[in-house]
Amino acid sequence: MLTQENKNVLLELVDLNQAKGELNRLQAVDVGDYIEDLPPEKRAIAFRLLQKDKATDVFEYLPPDVQEELISSLHTADVRSLVDSMRPDDRAELFDELPARIVKRLLQQLSPSERAATATILGYPEGTAGRVMTTEYVQLRQGLTVGEALEKIRQTDQDKETVYYAYVIDERRKLVQVVSLRQLLFSIPTARIRDIASERVLKAYTEMPQEEVAQLMKRYDLLALPVVDREDRLVGIVTIDDVVDILEEEATEDIQKLAGVSGGDEAALCSPKVTIRKRLPWLLGNVVLYVGAASAIAPFQSVISLVPVLAVVMPILSNASGNVAIQALSVTVRGLGMGEVTHRDAFQILRKEILAGLASALCLGLSLAMLSLIWAPPSEHWVALVAGSVMMINVLIAASLGTLLPLGLKRMNLDPALISGPLLTTTLDAIGFLTFLSLVSIALKIVGS
Repeated sequence: MLTQENKNVLLELVDLNQAKGELNRLQAVDVGDYIEDLPPEKRAIAFRLLQKDKATDVFEYLPPDVQEELISSLHTADVRSLVDSMRPDDRAELFDELPARIVKRLLQQLSPSERAATATILGYPEGTAGRVMTTEYVQLRQGLTVGEALEKIRQTDQDKETVYYAYVIDERRKLVQVVSLRQLLFSIPTARIRDIASERVLKAYTEMPQEEVAQLMKRYDLLALPVVDREDRLVGIVTIDDVVDILEEEATEDIQKLAGVSGGDEAALCSPKVTIRKRLPWLLGNVVLYVGAASAIAPFQSVISLVPVLAVVMPILSNASGNVAIQALSVTVRGLGMGEVTHRDAFQILRKEILAGLASALCLGLSLAMLSLIWAPPSEHWVALVAGSVMMINVLIAASLGTLLPLGLKRMNLDPALISGPLLTTTLDAIGFLTFLSLVSIALKIVGS
């Protein structure tokens, strides 16, 4: 790993030949971090010091904005060579981030085979197996012997994304079997591929959501997963490095959506303009939503003036139920995202949350009741009973909604993370305030009579 101390040493190098040697000895990912941290005017210089193969690997680790900047600063021939040597899935990911005019120009500069591979991937919807797959994989015919298969891999498949699995296809390119490199190495050379390959092939279809692909590979500990079209023809593979990126992307998206960040893809080091665009719409929307919660309080202003302790108790009621809801929501969304639970587990999850919620409701209700007794004058000690009861009710509602709402969205094939924490807490505030103040109003009439 490239430490900050090593980065400082590289930055102080003035001899370009020495810097070239140091950069080309580092791992590609570390060079990518180093170039990303450089001032924009120095990035192209550092990148040109890299050997051709190293430059391609480093380029794939750079963020989209730095990639676009380098493309603009490099000569046309350098760009053509760089983009043409990228893996099809990484190239497609790059094209997703670039302006359409640049993508069109780069596509025209690609070799026919690479252009076709890239166009194939870009033809599938974003977030699907087809969009994240690579078209570089090892394929074999059933009639080959083990010896012939190994020779074929040595001669023609050196540049494939992975050689740990070879996929056996028939004359119509349909995927029929899979064989591992281990099986090939430890089988006799004269054995037929059809006799040693497995017919139990796990596969993904091109339209399968990428998170389902990741869950499938995680469940069965696969290094690669074949992707087939609707006719079961092999069109690509998804590799383990893609799955790591998918899991990181999905986790980031879910976390940010739960916090109300629009799109769920805000980077920590993005510009203030991007941050405003991602956050402000939801913040303004949440203000509008909270007007509803405030409207539940407005009719009870006279009640609050008669019982001032309510102004102290209500924030605690709001905070506690909101926290319970976010806890249940986070656990449920995470379970759905990781494939640990489905909508069919709704009853079991709800039962668990309600049982846990009962204990939480009792403890929180008693706590609020005791605080109300301390803060309220003796003539208003009855507020403690109302506050504790409403706290328990609201906590149970919070646990239930935090569980059922994401499960319901999943049942409708929608993203469970669409139920954000601020949205749920605002809804609970409106319910809690309305219930609490209504009961207090009724109690006042009873006490007054």
